[in-house]
Amino acid sequence: MATALDRAGRRVTARVYIRPCCFGAGRAIAGGLARFAAFELIVRESGGTRRSCHDWRDAGDVIATLDGALQAQASAQAAAVVAARRPVAGMAFAVPQVMGILNMTPDSFSDGGLHAGAEAAGLAAEAMIAAGAAIVDIGGESTRPGAAIIPLAEELQRVGPALYRLEGRCISIDTRSAAVMARALDGGAVLVNDVSALTHDPAALGLVAARECPVVIVHAQGSPQTMQAAPHYDDVLLDVFDWLQARIDVLVAAGVARDRIIVDPGIGFGKTLEHNLALLRGIALFQALGCPVLLGVSRKAMIGRLSGAAVDDRLAGSLALAVHALGQGVQMLRVHDVAATVQAVKLWAALQNDAVPSVT
Repeated sequence: MATALDRAGRRVTARVYIRPCCFGAGRAIAGGLARFAAFELIVRESGGTRRSCHDWRDAGDVIATLDGALQAQASAQAAAVVAARRPVAGMAFAVPQVMGILNMTPDSFSDGGLHAGAEAAGLAAEAMIAAGAAIVDIGGESTRPGAAIIPLAEELQRVGPALYRLEGRCISIDTRSAAVMARALDGGAVLVNDVSALTHDPAALGLVAARECPVVIVHAQGSPQTMQAAPHYDDVLLDVFDWLQARIDVLVAAGVARDRIIVDPGIGFGKTLEHNLALLRGIALFQALGCPVLLGVSRKAMIGRLSGAAVDDRLAGSLALAVHALGQGVQMLRVHDVAATVQAVKLWAALQNDAVPSVT
């Protein structure tokens, strides 16, 4: 929260947010293909939250009416919303990218046990890359709700042979452990994906900073063992934004360049169905952080809750949520079904090209 002055000169604690809305026409979000014509101005103070919607072309005038620190906050967020994202780990975001999921675990909620062993993992990763995945995310520890903690040696044993087998490929390591991060980076991994946002292992932040390694930071309320035990937020969209913003500030202060950070609002990580829906409806807000946004919702429980579909029958629901997110500017999709998602991205992208005139 920022300290600002109200119009009577009194000091107040407040926070402002710029959320793109009215999608499909107007200005490009973050230099990509998704467009928006208006924005929601949200001001959260101790006395409550004020919301108003405005034409994007009036953004400068609207922001100029804010007081003190709020005006600086809003200006920075407005600039971040439209600024093109720099490539991360060699991936450019003019067109959304797809990250393939490769779990080396026996107990992951969807594909547990399917890729045990280096040979099976290698073949699966190669198939994902051939299908159009920009990167393959390898994980040796399940972080589904209720998952058990495993020894470090076991996680290393699961992922080590696969990393050796896939050396030279575009690989991300999905782990909370600094030792596993180090092993993966030594083996050629180009990205760290940490569902704890580098909070679980005290050595992780220093390692990522020292290696100058790009990182995905994921919001989660609690640990995998506790996160679905009655999660609570005052306003889930704004609370997750604030948490990610604070975490970005910590990483930058520790030496991680801001343009090496990808943010993930953490669908299903300490959220109810209603929380997840609110995050997905308002996911364009996270563009105001100035980092690429990753969405991981593939085959997740919320799809089953809403549709009744079993885990292995959630492709249609996964694609529906993915296309919704693309329309709000999400830069990367983390998925199990790479070929189908790549096809959906290509078709969505083709429909965006010069479909409507741009405005400044």
